Amino acid sequence: MSTDGPRRLGCLISGGGRTVLNLHAAIERGDVPASIELVLAHREDVAGVARCRDAGLPVEVISISPAADTSDRVDRALEEARVELVCLCGYLRHFRVGSRWKDRVVNIHPSLLPRHGGPGMYGDRVHAAVLAAGDSESGCTVHAVDEIYDHGAIILQRRCPVEPDDTTESLAARVFAAECIAMPEAIQAIAAGSTRLAGGRVLTEHDRSPTDSRPSDS
Repeated sequence: MSTDGPRRLGCLISGGGRTVLNLHAAIERGDVPASIELVLAHREDVAGVARCRDAGLPVEVISISPAADTSDRVDRALEEARVELVCLCGYLRHFRVGSRWKDRVVNIHPSLLPRHGGPGMYGDRVHAAVLAAGDSESGCTVHAVDEIYDHGAIILQRRCPVEPDDTTESLAARVFAAECIAMPEAIQAIAAGSTRLAGGRVLTEHDRSPTDSRPSDS
């Protein structure tokens, strides 16, 4: 698989935008052969909106209304920006994959999936669950996105220890440091063509047959 993969990125955010800004920095350094064509947020007051604009990134806000499905507007904005790969970067709303975006959406989650994933599991809730479970390690997962929260095939994971005196804040900082490596690494592999998504599965240069293996739930 030497063919280049998708390189025009659309990044969706619901918070501070740190994941997007970290990815943007990696692109600027030449570490990731891609470009961020659009940043989408669901509220104007999301902190990442101003931060991404200050970084020179194109930002659009599509307000989420409980009474209306905005998926068509999201699709249209991404298509108008000619986005090839959608990156959910701390996006806390459901993204409609459908047939339009199948095998073209990735997410980063702050735990070692399948542990501590699913609806409502985000941010400090995840880290609190890790501590409550007494896990000896945590980390992050970059995975393909399907219609089920935190369910799609795993692209890569990075691990970090859970220290005896950890709080949710200290563990969150350690996990985010792992995320800052994992997301650019995954996008680099997809953009370079060494990893690709096909039929809801992950194909790599080292394993040319479809794989959807997950670590044991230990």
